[in-house]
Amino acid sequence: MATMAWAQGEVEVSDSGIASLTSTDSLEAVESRFKEGLEKRGMGLMASVDHQANAAGVELELPATRTYIFGKPEVGTRLMQCEGSVALDLPQKMLVRQQEDHLVIEWNDPHYLVERHGLQDCELPVDKIAEALTGLAREAAGQQ
Repeated sequence: MATMAWAQGEVEVSDSGIASLTSTDSLEAVESRFKEGLEKRGMGLMASVDHQANAAGVELELPATRTYIFGKPEVGTRLMQCEGSVALDLPQKMLVRQQEDHLVIEWNDPHYLVERHGLQDCELPVDKIAEALTGLAREAAGQQ
């Protein structure tokens, strides 16, 4: 797998299965496009965690850092029917965090989850899931 590179527009996947790309847009713009992308794809936003606000609540500091928890039950359920342990990584999550002068958008590469949870023998639309997540991240980053 490739190592991380911060060239805007390029999706990289780390050896630990984290896919990422960057955006120079504001967190608010990325969040707005992310939510629009979810709706367009028939996915639901289950929760949003503002880690920066949580840190401030205990008098600590973090740069802007948000985790979005989302999914499409008809897809996630099929994964869990094959191997229940995949529920540790579902619903899907996408992290948006400030790093210097840009945002980093990160998510779990579905192909890595196949390996992690032993889903190789299941007939699952992993490539389609990967394409949907990459498309969602690109749209959120303003690259579509």
